[in-house]
Amino acid sequence: MTTATAELLTVPEVMARLKLGRSTVYDLIRSRRLVSITIGRSRRVPADAIRDFIDNQIEEAD
Repeated sequence: MTTATAELLTVPEVMARLKLGRSTVYDLIRSRRLVSITIGRSRRVPADAIRDFIDNQIEEAD
């Protein structure tokens, strides 16, 4: 999937998918463990970034 066609999620959508709280999601973004972009004043997370984050978490657990 190219960046132009990537699905962009809001922070509340990321919270729901990862079952995490708002501050935790923003901490992951701030620490650059979860990739995000800013459009105007809105923060968006590519759906691919969530998959990458989960994959990295699984690798770290091994």
